[in-house]
Amino acid sequence: MHRPLQKSKNLLANFFHGDLLFANLTRLCGGLLILLLLGMSISLWGYSWPSIKAFGWHFFISTEWDPVSDQFGALPVIMGTLISSFIAMLIAVPLSLGIAVLIIEVLPKSIGDIIARLVELMAGIPSIVYGMWGLFMLAPFLATHIQPWLITHSASIPVLNFIFGGLPIGIGMFTAGVILAIMIIPLISSMMRDVLSTVPELMKEAAYGMGATRYEVVRYILLPYTRAGLFGSVILGLGRALGETMAVTFVIGNSHQLLQGLFMPSTTISATIANEFTEALGTLYPSSLMELGLILFLITIVVLSISRYFLNSMKTRGGSQ
Repeated sequence: MHRPLQKSKNLLANFFHGDLLFANLTRLCGGLLILLLLGMSISLWGYSWPSIKAFGWHFFISTEWDPVSDQFGALPVIMGTLISSFIAMLIAVPLSLGIAVLIIEVLPKSIGDIIARLVELMAGIPSIVYGMWGLFMLAPFLATHIQPWLITHSASIPVLNFIFGGLPIGIGMFTAGVILAIMIIPLISSMMRDVLSTVPELMKEAAYGMGATRYEVVRYILLPYTRAGLFGSVILGLGRALGETMAVTFVIGNSHQLLQGLFMPSTTISATIANEFTEALGTLYPSSLMELGLILFLITIVVLSISRYFLNSMKTRGGSQ
């Protein structure tokens, strides 16, 4: 009579002991992640300190980048990073949403699955391949067929003549933005497809049964139901665009001049670090590059934090409707 009871107690004790061990292991993993983030922050700050001490806030507003005289400013590379990412998102977001809706709502399932696999395959292509393709294929095409037309037809329009200013050489900010867009479209569209597939079929069938068109189902059923997830997909794509290195380095021109038009060469934070870190000598030069890395680190954290705030707001409003 007592042996089965004792056996049950032992099993129960082992269960709780194993559960406690599992909980402690998960806490350890979370703690290691926090320590890693803190370690990266402290390391970047420490290696950047000579530059921070020498230039202060002037580093953020200066356009000078002269390694010979140890004068460095980050404004052109910061602007290049933000503008290239903005161009990429401006192109990639509507196209990604269109691809996701096409796969989920328009195409037959068999064909849609094939397109989805192709999109996922594109997401796995290394960035350096996109950069080489952009340098040898996209840049000459833009220089020959797209940029001359835009320059000619925007020359008499006050704002557009500055936006599309520059020479039709193919290499520059516009090409970098297009390459970034091509790179992040598979990532964003794949996540959007997964999000849109969570909409219950019953809701769509009810809308079709009420006489709604396909556009109305997408506009009033799919998008409101999945807006938080779609926004999260966009932010993840933005995070990749901000930190992309090799593809941008091939086609942006790597110029530290303040941007005078989308067709002019420019540079980004990641491209500058990749191009110049191996050549950085002395103290201020490598420290300035490390400070650029710190700035990119902070920009990414700020962007993701703001997106998390809006994402939580969307979920709250969605739950209250």
